[in-house]
Amino acid sequence: MNSGLFCLFLDKSWMHTPEALAKHFIAYNAKFLGHTEVDQPKGTEVVRDAVRKLKFQKHIKKSEGQKIPKMELQISIYGVKILDPKSKEVQHNCQLHRISFCADDKTDKRIFTFICKDSESNKHLCYVFDSEKCAEEITLTIGQAFDLAYKKFLESGGKDVETRKQIGGLQKRIQDLEAENSELKKQLQVLEEQLMIAQVPPGNSISSKTPTDIFDMVPFSPMTPLVPLPASNGSAPPPPARPTEIRRDLFGAEPFDPFTCGAADFPPDIQSKLDEMQEGFKMGLTVEGTVFSLDPLEGRC
Repeated sequence: MNSGLFCLFLDKSWMHTPEALAKHFIAYNAKFLGHTEVDQPKGTEVVRDAVRKLKFQKHIKKSEGQKIPKMELQISIYGVKILDPKSKEVQHNCQLHRISFCADDKTDKRIFTFICKDSESNKHLCYVFDSEKCAEEITLTIGQAFDLAYKKFLESGGKDVETRKQIGGLQKRIQDLEAENSELKKQLQVLEEQLMIAQVPPGNSISSKTPTDIFDMVPFSPMTPLVPLPASNGSAPPPPARPTEIRRDLFGAEPFDPFTCGAADFPPDIQSKLDEMQEGFKMGLTVEGTVFSLDPLEGRC
């Protein structure tokens, strides 16, 4: 391999309609030479060394009678899937915001490669493929998919992403309130039992009649509905006065209002994924020296 192996391609010319990558996927078949860890997310020299290493391993496998596996690549705005062409089982799923560099071999038009950050180990892995002289087309397709995914992320960032944050916040708030109400119900039950015991005169047996408190009223139970009882003079009970202070429920908690839910109430796992996508798209995808990036992400989502 000479120094001109991965040359620059400065004019980006898309080959597919946006609908083909947004609603469907573009499929290619290629031999999968494998992947190897690299120490940088970008760089011609980085991928050149990885290609050299995996090509050497390819020759060793061939000399031992091993065949290079064929794979199907499905490229869309949701990522690059590497599947077994027969069983359609997904071997690798590379999300676009994790792909930072993509290049094809200008001397050997069958070889192309891309660097992707692994979702579990966070290591940078370089994937190398041998296609039937369509390496440049595959490289440009990945670049176009990244460009469309980036735009979609920015356009939906203020809506879909924020909606997911609010849903996460609502779920967390509901869980907290349910746990708090459950604990308050237990405390209320204990207090009622203590009140009933205190009202039983010493030496008297417990009456089979419904126990009442000192005001001759049935103690409140969270399991029984609140039904207004008629007043002692036979007239209907007056309607309860509306409090002027903040309304609270039966257990002293303020009613939940989704419109006042704090912006920082969403679970940390959702936030970490959003931050990861933001950082990945912010880095951009370098295709043969051309960086595909739009406006900065700050303040957009």
